[in-house]
Amino acid sequence: MGTTRAEAPPRLLDLTRLVSRAGRPFTGIDRVEYAYLDHLLTTGSLWGLVRTSLGYLLLGHDGCAALKRHIDRGDWPAPDRLSRLRGIAPARAGAERALRRVAVARCLPPGLGRMLRGLPAGTHYLNTGHTGLTDRLVRALRGVPGARIAVLLHDTIPLDHPEYCGEGIPQRFRSFLDRVGQAADLVICNSRVTEADLRRHLGPACPETVVAHLGVPRPQPGVAPEGPWTGKPYFVVLGTVEPRKNHTLLLRLWQGDKPSETDRNSVPPDAHLLICGGRGWNNAAVFAALDARPARVHELPGLDDGQVAALLADSAGLLFPSLAEGFGLPPVEAAALGVPVLSAELPVVREVLQDIPVYAQVSDQYLWAREITRMAADRHDVRRGAGNWTPPGWDAHFKTVLTLI
Repeated sequence: MGTTRAEAPPRLLDLTRLVSRAGRPFTGIDRVEYAYLDHLLTTGSLWGLVRTSLGYLLLGHDGCAALKRHIDRGDWPAPDRLSRLRGIAPARAGAERALRRVAVARCLPPGLGRMLRGLPAGTHYLNTGHTGLTDRLVRALRGVPGARIAVLLHDTIPLDHPEYCGEGIPQRFRSFLDRVGQAADLVICNSRVTEADLRRHLGPACPETVVAHLGVPRPQPGVAPEGPWTGKPYFVVLGTVEPRKNHTLLLRLWQGDKPSETDRNSVPPDAHLLICGGRGWNNAAVFAALDARPARVHELPGLDDGQVAALLADSAGLLFPSLAEGFGLPPVEAAALGVPVLSAELPVVREVLQDIPVYAQVSDQYLWAREITRMAADRHDVRRGAGNWTPPGWDAHFKTVLTLI
């Protein structure tokens, strides 16, 4: 039987990912961990666990609140001397330094079990970042009477598409997923697609699951950066420049300095492409193509959320040629702004957005060129669905999840 809000169990949220990425733009997974931190601060007894470069920190409610304030303000202290000697990234080192000051306990790795035995009986551990669920941690949690373990699974892409991942990631993810099968009491899946993938990989060993779409707050546009695209039809592709995101298709469409007006496989000659995301991994050919400075293609890494939302809001559309997704935040964010979306034919996009986007097979370059040309011509028309579609919300997500753990 689920607990009511008044009966909420003590919860231990793994905050390792947020701390390790201090000072860097949020990825989709970072946003989820932050949303859990934000929400659980208001729902009862909250503890935080951080695996640092030296060991572990245990945060009480006040320490979790302090972490959120630091993230919101971006005011990490300077690294201490030990962190500098260990070569830790300055923002992460500053975050660890700040949290050491407010931690209620800390330990070297061998002392984790003893430290966690100080938690209240019945504590529920939540992991949303695909990191930190080690054998050591599982053993330590089993020493807490009545402890339960919940893991939020974002996707199984490292197993289904290892060619899109960095070296060693598929093997580490396989170990993580096996550990989930052995130790988790509940797996929170961000989509029915992810749930089906999880069951396919774990089979009879699959724990209890629940599907809860991620919350996507309606983006709040700020001030858009200006450039050669200002006043011209432009399109946005949002996300890390990695092979899975398939920037290759878009670069083919934007190839050449002077594409022919009648070329069936190119975009209008005045259309610009804005790549909003940093460079990732295993993508040497795309990086080389970008280094050649193709006409009307612009890399814009490091923008804040308001700048991205402002660019999206005035764009001719979001392009989403991704080859695999567990949820797919960019098209949901674009649709929430009423911005047209041209997406690869991905089951999870259909699950969340249904018929809002235009879908095209990534193998059909002509269809992508045709739809981009149409979207450029229609950019001043009233947006399809503008103001009429409400994205999934975090309230609904937590109402589903927190009755179970």
